[in-house]
Amino acid sequence: MRFDIVTLFPDCFTSVLNSGLIGKALAKQIASVHFVNPRDFTTDKHRKVDDEPYGGGVGMLMKPGPIFSAVESLPILPRREVIMMSPQGETINQPLLRELSGNYDQIVIICGHYEGVDERVLELVTREVSLGDFILTGGEIPSMALINGVVRLLPGTVGKAESLKLESFEEGLLDYPQYTRPAIFRDRTVPDVLLSGNHAAIAKWRYEQQISRTRKRRPDLYEAWLEERGGDGVMG
Repeated sequence: MRFDIVTLFPDCFTSVLNSGLIGKALAKQIASVHFVNPRDFTTDKHRKVDDEPYGGGVGMLMKPGPIFSAVESLPILPRREVIMMSPQGETINQPLLRELSGNYDQIVIICGHYEGVDERVLELVTREVSLGDFILTGGEIPSMALINGVVRLLPGTVGKAESLKLESFEEGLLDYPQYTRPAIFRDRTVPDVLLSGNHAAIAKWRYEQQISRTRKRRPDLYEAWLEERGGDGVMG
């Protein structure tokens, strides 16, 4: 998969993309990340990418021209999505990451800055995506989260692909509690069932824990899970 990031600050991605599983995935060419800076497409001597909003208001807006030129300079792959990182977009969640990882060859991400971008930039965009209901200084951090979430779902990134199916949100529930050695740590013990070797009992305990944890921590997810199951919340 190819990612093209339209950003004024490409250097801020360096550490994130060179670290951990994502760095390894890029090294193995499971995905590639490319950067294009709108400032490189300005025509004035000050390389100005922002201006005052018409009608007045606080702050500055990113101008449409440099962003249009930056996006238009990119190659176009057959299955392409152009995403604007925006607090007005749909919130990143696991179904969205699965959709992007499975249905597209190229994802173009536009990172806004200042008070936002000229509305005409949205003519380039096929989807607006948000990290959540809060405001950051720019779209770079949300775009890093999006790239991370998509790349880790691509075949070959995670060593045991089966583990991806057992994570939080994959089945509409949060993940179950997990433990490793030592069995006793500061008088806190691992649940006996996990030490029993009884795989059926372990699976049942984990499923019950997922339901209980989701009900307590994320009642919104729990209600959606119940609705999908037709109201059957019985722990089996």
